[in-house]
Amino acid sequence: MKRKIKDIELAFLTIDDYQELKQAMIIAYQTIPNPYWEESEIQSLLNKFSEGQIVIKVNGHIAGCALSIIIDHEKFEEQHTYKKVTGNYTFNTHTKNGDTLYGIDVFIKPEFRGLRLGRRLYDYRKELCEKLNLKGIEFGGRIPNYHKYQEELSPKEYIEKVKSKKISDPVLNFQLSNDFYPVRVLKGYLDGDAQSNEYAVLLKWDNIYYEKPSKRAKDIKKIVRLGLVQWQMRPYKNINELMQQAEYFVDTLSAYKSDFALFPEFFNAPLMAQYNQLSEADAIRKLAEYTEPIIQEFSKLSIAYNINIITGSMPELVGDTLYNAGYLCRRNGSVERYEKLHMTPDEVKAWGMTGGNKIQTYDTDCGKIGILICYDVEFPEVCRLLSDEGMDILFVPFLTDTQNGYSRVRYCAQARAIENECYVAIAGSVGNLPKVHNMDIQYAQSMVFTPCDFAFPTTGIKSEATPNTEMILISDVDLDLLRELHSFGSVKNLKDRRLDLYELKKR
Repeated sequence: MKRKIKDIELAFLTIDDYQELKQAMIIAYQTIPNPYWEESEIQSLLNKFSEGQIVIKVNGHIAGCALSIIIDHEKFEEQHTYKKVTGNYTFNTHTKNGDTLYGIDVFIKPEFRGLRLGRRLYDYRKELCEKLNLKGIEFGGRIPNYHKYQEELSPKEYIEKVKSKKISDPVLNFQLSNDFYPVRVLKGYLDGDAQSNEYAVLLKWDNIYYEKPSKRAKDIKKIVRLGLVQWQMRPYKNINELMQQAEYFVDTLSAYKSDFALFPEFFNAPLMAQYNQLSEADAIRKLAEYTEPIIQEFSKLSIAYNINIITGSMPELVGDTLYNAGYLCRRNGSVERYEKLHMTPDEVKAWGMTGGNKIQTYDTDCGKIGILICYDVEFPEVCRLLSDEGMDILFVPFLTDTQNGYSRVRYCAQARAIENECYVAIAGSVGNLPKVHNMDIQYAQSMVFTPCDFAFPTTGIKSEATPNTEMILISDVDLDLLRELHSFGSVKNLKDRRLDLYELKKR
């Protein structure tokens, strides 16, 4: 290109641009009969949806253009023609109540190709789609090199070879590189398109930020504030003293507008001190008697302080079977139980605990969450099952006595954040309980982990508490960043799984 570029501008198309637009389309579509729109048609398009019509200008002159309408996807079969989707070129198919942005036209003049100007037009369409809260973008993409292979390849075979880089198609290659994916072949799509043999590829781009219209007063939050309690083990005379301390933390986190309060595993262990004369197995069963009243108090606190509380975990007797369980107390008043699935050798030997059987996610007003207790996070299969259910945040209450035990929990939790493209919050207890058997010392550093990509901290650590110090940790996480990561991340751990070779499922 000989022309020197001094200025590139993305602008809305106006009717004053028509004559220049016409000439640009004639140059861009030299192989297509009647390659330009009439002035009355452009005026109609501008009247109906001016925001969807843009041009890119170089040095003040049109270098490319993108035209679009909004359609109701359900009113068009997947197999349609250009004439049908445009309402016989009248654009009467456009509706402001539609759910899909449909690309009518996009081109770059030959002299400006190779500068990636077309990407700017596509990026504008994507931003418009997000702004208008549409499900996505669709259009029929030409395959101009197909005429060279039509004797030996079907359109489907041709598309597959383009996708695998065995054949080059300048239009389809460009669209695939801009995150569009092929849905089906459209036969007889554009009259007179001899290069494509009148075939086109229905291409789609999904708006990951689309929100289905809701009649609820409040939708799911996208910026979620996590509150982690790094709990100090200290003697308590009774349950009232314990819950006073718990309420102090809930009150503080609520004052900072936290959406969740996460307590550690066995945070109520100090109440076992009065049963130290008993065997370890009998003492933990006496502690289990406090679980029900503690849950009732936490549920009241979650409502009173408008915060979702994850109660860590406590021993709980169901019949004569002892579990390590906790509760999600939502601020709307509902309560759900979760169980520790994998018992450590010490929990089995000293206390005779039994592992639970429930693997599930939980819906909240801040997205879908998972909860795994301590040792459970060291088993990647469980977290992957939760991820397959759409988990955004994994909460891990834990209790570790030594630093090497903590390191197992910490590094496994961080791996789960990367593998499953989610946030992981871990909270533990610190301090000593010299009068409680099997609970003498604790080591913890509570943390919030993220995936490792450009939108997140390079270390994968969003925030961290001071080791072995009683404190709270507050951290904001953006759920929309996860949606973006799932589709546009540098790597795609979830999408790139070889499900043709292996699969994971619940029994």
